Amino acid sequence: NSSREELGGIMNGILCMNKPQDFTSFDVIGKLRGILHMRRLGHTGTLDPMATGVLPVLVGKAARACDILPDQSKMYRATVQFGWETDTEDVWGTRTAVYQATVVFGKATDTLDIWGKPLQDYPEQHVTEAALRAILPEFLGDITQLPPMYSAVSVNGKRLYELARKGETVERPTRTVHIDAITLDAFDETQQTATLTVSCGKGTYIRTLLSDIGQRLGGDAVMTALTRTAACGYPLQECLTFEQVAAAMADGTLEEHLLPTDSLFSSYPKLRLNAAQERMFCNGIKLDLNRLRNLQPDQDIYTVYGATGTFLGTALADRTQQELRIGKRF
Repeated sequence: NSSREELGGIMNGILCMNKPQDFTSFDVIGKLRGILHMRRLGHTGTLDPMATGVLPVLVGKAARACDILPDQSKMYRATVQFGWETDTEDVWGTRTAVYQATVVFGKATDTLDIWGKPLQDYPEQHVTEAALRAILPEFLGDITQLPPMYSAVSVNGKRLYELARKGETVERPTRTVHIDAITLDAFDETQQTATLTVSCGKGTYIRTLLSDIGQRLGGDAVMTALTRTAACGYPLQECLTFEQVAAAMADGTLEEHLLPTDSLFSSYPKLRLNAAQERMFCNGIKLDLNRLRNLQPDQDIYTVYGATGTFLGTALADRTQQELRIGKRF
């Protein structure tokens, strides 16, 4: 699949970025627009400014996929501290890189750069490896979270973080999120530190998860660092920095780093059309399911390819009407 449109020479595809700290997801888009000299960019989901790691950027026609992504799983590495509570559920200082979390238990050290406002400490809280391992299974599967005030969730048309910055606290609805796995990779009881790897679904707040774990262990917890190591199936190893993107643009090799748009839909079965069917599909005409090959009885959504293997878009098999309806064209 070519990373350029047939007309206009505009790049298309997925540019996996390693988001630096202190950048919002929109900041990343803004900086890339300057480097790439194009405006048609989108991303697959926000990542907090203090966090680093995987941010898939949708370039050119790929930006049309923003609202139909089938894989919205995430993986993170975070550092947290038990025995302390802040208004943002985090405290920033140490730097780390997977959802792997280095967890620090006990009081804060004076080397940490505090972003959140300290609310309370819990000097009596002491976490053991056995206690931590025992409660982690309670946070697997579908769990309920209360979005933190410092978040991009909207309540009555206002972003929560905008209200929080004014010192306001409002009622906000809980949400159900899914945690696939939490792995305790290391634990040092003397230092009261541990390392966690967390795999989760869309909309999960890791700092809230860690705070909830801390409360379950008789105190509280704050996150001290966070790196997203995978998103939408793309690992951190495939990500580029701004400097690498700028260098690739300068030497004309950036297209070699763009992943094909259809990689977003790798979980869908592929449907190959003949030349006549391809023309009809591209003209918005619904196709007769009875004339299509490779339809699967238990699958309704497909990635569609033309006669020469060109990725055309997604489609839905309407079994009631026996028609293939266009999902989104690329």
